[in-house]
Amino acid sequence: MAMPTHVKTVIIGAGIHGLSTAWHLAEKLEAQGKGGGGDILVIDKTGIAAGASGIACGVVRNNYFQPAMRELMAQSVEVWESDPKAFSYHPVGYMQISPESMRADIASIHAQQQDIGYESAFIEGEAQSMAYMKGLFSDWRAKGITSVLHEKKGGYANNTAAIYGLATKAENLGVRILSGITVTGFRAGHGSAAVTAVETDKGAIECEQVVVAAGPWASKIWDMLELPKTVSIKGPDGKVHEGIDTWRYWCLEEGTLGVDPELQKTNDGKMPPVIHVDTDEPLYSDVDGSLITEEMWGIYYKPDFNFGGIQGGAMPYKVETPVDKVALDPYGPESPEFIVDDNFAHMWCSALAFCQKRFEGQIKYYKNEPSGGLGCFTPDSFPVFDRFRENVTFIADSNHGYKMIGVGKLIADELLGEESRLLTPFRFSRFAEGKLHPVSNSPFPWS
Repeated sequence: MAMPTHVKTVIIGAGIHGLSTAWHLAEKLEAQGKGGGGDILVIDKTGIAAGASGIACGVVRNNYFQPAMRELMAQSVEVWESDPKAFSYHPVGYMQISPESMRADIASIHAQQQDIGYESAFIEGEAQSMAYMKGLFSDWRAKGITSVLHEKKGGYANNTAAIYGLATKAENLGVRILSGITVTGFRAGHGSAAVTAVETDKGAIECEQVVVAAGPWASKIWDMLELPKTVSIKGPDGKVHEGIDTWRYWCLEEGTLGVDPELQKTNDGKMPPVIHVDTDEPLYSDVDGSLITEEMWGIYYKPDFNFGGIQGGAMPYKVETPVDKVALDPYGPESPEFIVDDNFAHMWCSALAFCQKRFEGQIKYYKNEPSGGLGCFTPDSFPVFDRFRENVTFIADSNHGYKMIGVGKLIADELLGEESRLLTPFRFSRFAEGKLHPVSNSPFPWS
């Protein structure tokens, strides 16, 4: 397919957000009798699902302490449910299992889920929580748990299969998707800051609007657009903190225990919900009994035939390297630097055994293969969805991305002039205005 020299809309990134935006925009244009996706071009420097979307764990959940995130996730779950087959979506549900320090947070999440009609059950008390979990898994034994939030919706999707499902929907509406095209800069003109062309290693593409959906490469495109490298943040006390880096990277830690996924079936023989456990109980090695950590820790896991075992992860770690010097490429499992090591395998497999006896002694089946990837985070670790340079819509998901398949639908509305109430809390201006999202007690930066 020849690269066009002019289109109305250029979308940078063929991952979850870029393709969801392309599909929904094309669908809306066709409904309006404006030709569908024929004037929409998606470009990617590597290919479809080559970035974070292609290695995602794929968990779909509503469990967020932040009301704005919960509403956004409920809308995204509706999109997942609209075509489970095309998106390779498994609606098995999701469980947040927590210690006393998080009980009030989780109780508020449950109450607000009820307010928005998102079905979930909330169990409180140590004995009650243990009984509920044993009702699902007879070998459940995690200590120090005083609440369980069981979301009856949500679950997980198979990463690349879902992205190719989106690509098919977009292409069926006339959207063009071109791989192997690297963005090198942007051209402006006509006496304004508006972008008039996207410059690439294959030539310039003149356009009327640009959507940036570059995932971990968000900071790189941000710099090409000459947007601010630092922000001022107004804290809850009214004090303004100057010179805060706009972006930072965290390394994601995930892996797979290579056992039969059916090992994790529930007592009644069904496939289980996704399990997420946070706890402040000490974690001891399942190998030699040594202390791994006395700090609060958390893991998530699910049986997944796509990964060939029990797949999941633990808390990410902050990359201390200055943002401009972080080596993003090669990305994911191909990276020589940002992949999990033996310490992760030891911690995660021991944590599985802490939760369920069936995982005791199973570390020998851990798949010793490259895994992990980088996430590009904002100062408060929540997304930025906003317009810059007059005609550039920026989707910076702060690594919440894969589950947020519905963001593309809302972005498409905004491209057609309809401002989204659900996206408003995620404007860039929130930092200077002090309209920050509340912070939970979870050990994960994105909860």
